[in-house]
Amino acid sequence: MYPELFHLGPIPIRSYGLMLALSFMASILYVQWIAKREDKPFEPFLALSYLFIIGGVVGARLFYVVLHLDEFAGNWTATFNPFATDSYGISGLNMYGGVLLAIISAFVYCRIRKIPALEMFDYFSPTVGIGLGLTRIGCFLNGCCFGTPTDLPWGVHFPQGSMPHWVYGDAHIHPSQLYSSLYGVVLFLLLHFMMKRKKFDGQLVAVLFMVEAVFRFGIEYVRYYESEMYFSVFGLEPTYNQLISVTLFLLGLGIYVVQKRRMRG
Repeated sequence: MYPELFHLGPIPIRSYGLMLALSFMASILYVQWIAKREDKPFEPFLALSYLFIIGGVVGARLFYVVLHLDEFAGNWTATFNPFATDSYGISGLNMYGGVLLAIISAFVYCRIRKIPALEMFDYFSPTVGIGLGLTRIGCFLNGCCFGTPTDLPWGVHFPQGSMPHWVYGDAHIHPSQLYSSLYGVVLFLLLHFMMKRKKFDGQLVAVLFMVEAVFRFGIEYVRYYESEMYFSVFGLEPTYNQLISVTLFLLGLGIYVVQKRRMRG
């Protein structure tokens, strides 16, 4: 739709990059407010924010490359270039790869600093909703992460020159990016509401993992993917993201059960 919003001199301001930057800024401001409200030092929150941001972007890029090795064969330097073309802007990021590296980096930091990791992850959990709410709008404007054809009245048509038009032509497709953005807003409100009402450390991150897993598993059915994102098992053809969603749900359920038992014990 609008992969480039405007230029600052020779520098193009791309819609996805701008929304990604805004999501980082909004998330840092949110955790700063949380730290102040909870009367906790902001320095560990800020350090974790940087780790989540850097780990998230690097992990998202690397995971995309792993799932698209043929695309990068013979041109491995492109691994570090998320700018596809002048038309499409930033592309080639996989959310779950970013989440994985971000969590690992943050967990190592918490262990080194002797900070309770699950407590800190609870504070950051609502920021996932902030990130989804903003960046998926960027995806919609950029024309990436698009949906499959639909006859529903809110189906959208992307113009010539966009990635959705290249795949589906003039067909109306699910605005899967906007579904995810709306879900992000609801997720943020849910986890923010739970923050002061939680019963044990890890409760918010456990709920985040389970809710995110259910949503992501479902939205895969109305989102376009290249053939290499599917695999075959027991006669079914789920996406790799759906496999990760099942794992994420089980991890969240495990955290919830174990931490709740510890609270009672």
